[in-house]
Amino acid sequence: MLILCNYYVTYRCNARCSFCHFAEHEIFKNTPLAKVDDFESNIKQLAQLGVRFIDLTGGEPLLHPRIAEMAGYARSYRMQTSITTNCLLYHKYAEKLAGKVSLLHFSLDSPIEEDHNKIRGVKCYSAVMNAIDIAKSLGEYPDILFTVTNETYLHLPRMHRLAQEKGLLLIVNPVFSYFGNPGLDDEAMNFIQSYSNGKFDIYLNDSYLKLRRAGGNHIDKPLCKAVSRVIVISPANEIVLPCYHFENDKIKIDAPILELRKSEKIEKFSKMEGKFSFCEGCTVNCYFEPSFAFPTNSYGLTAIPSKLKYGFNKLIKQKIQKSFKQKTTESTNA
Repeated sequence: MLILCNYYVTYRCNARCSFCHFAEHEIFKNTPLAKVDDFESNIKQLAQLGVRFIDLTGGEPLLHPRIAEMAGYARSYRMQTSITTNCLLYHKYAEKLAGKVSLLHFSLDSPIEEDHNKIRGVKCYSAVMNAIDIAKSLGEYPDILFTVTNETYLHLPRMHRLAQEKGLLLIVNPVFSYFGNPGLDDEAMNFIQSYSNGKFDIYLNDSYLKLRRAGGNHIDKPLCKAVSRVIVISPANEIVLPCYHFENDKIKIDAPILELRKSEKIEKFSKMEGKFSFCEGCTVNCYFEPSFAFPTNSYGLTAIPSKLKYGFNKLIKQKIQKSFKQKTTESTNA
């Protein structure tokens, strides 16, 4: 059952993050932007197929000049939308994006300006701080997304305090092993789990850490649902198989998506999800989040408390905050 679409609206990026392969800037800078006509056609079909979550991703998604229009179109089909941004361009699209992004994530890799800018390869710490102020002035409550590495995990307490000062939820995103990055070691995992435990304003999916401690996905007992629960679409309007991070094949979307989903090629990849040689040891969060979406195994059960906590923060706590702010503003203007 498809539940998520990772829609790459662009592979271009305006940062050079040390833990991300998009830092290989020259490879991606001339790649195409997703065509809005293709996007709208695909969204309509995906909604009919039951997809309710769409991650508008990249590269840096705000490099797409029509990103707000695309987010709004997906919302018109009652999809939950998410965007993660480095904030360099947020000021340009903030008003247009307001109310169109269900889960807005601002990337912040260190509470120390110099360190964050070094990790990102560009000076963008001040852009994040400015973006937070702009978003909140528009009634938006972005999450601070902290991608934790072995070099930065000790910054978690200070990052938590910063998020508290801003009145925002902190997402602790354990870096995964990819493109030579070793992922988190045991000391780092133990620290972030111990610190996050019991703190209501920190989201850490414990199933991620459980998976890492078990050595990741194993091809003899695969856990990944990257094909059956996720559809990945490239800026060139292709379905990427089995996943973006370990792309093995692509299918041009030149026929109805339902028809393509029933094709021999996708059936083959669906049967092989988590079983390819490159799937051994995989811990890519993008695919294990939906893979553990249902409590069908111990990992799904482990994920439940964190998901309930996140849901409460987004659906109840922040709605109360927005309502209170609205009433205060109305009272002041009366």
